[in-house]
Amino acid sequence: MRPSKLILYAMMILPWLTVPFLGKKTIKRFLPASLFMSSVVWVEGHIARNKRWWFFYEKIVPKAIGEFPLIVGVFLIGTLWILRFTYGKFIRFIILNLIVDSFFTFVVVEWFQKLKVATLVRINKIQLSLLFLLKSMLLYGFQFIIEKTKFIKE
Repeated sequence: MRPSKLILYAMMILPWLTVPFLGKKTIKRFLPASLFMSSVVWVEGHIARNKRWWFFYEKIVPKAIGEFPLIVGVFLIGTLWILRFTYGKFIRFIILNLIVDSFFTFVVVEWFQKLKVATLVRINKIQLSLLFLLKSMLLYGFQFIIEKTKFIKE
């Protein structure tokens, strides 16, 4: 197996090993927002493929978008962890997202390019960072609406 494919498998499977440490209450509370954002990123992946914002050299599932392992692994589970530690503390949420997103944009993307996993094509790192920031705001807003809706129903 090529190293690039092994990396994608690891990014899909390893985050799931942390799920038992989240706790049932956290999963129940934040899973809807996490699934919503994973769906948004799925749609974004299709748009990115059509617009050639980035390109994945490897795919785990041949007919799926290249982002599939990142969406069902790192992104889905990472979103649960970020919400667990930061929801209700907006400044902490923004700071943690900026750190994680910047690490991905400026470190992981470079690493992906060197290892021929993926590369940016028609989008630069600043634009990618802004895209991450926009998705972070959408995530927080969606969770806020869920929390308010639950409050009204109780």
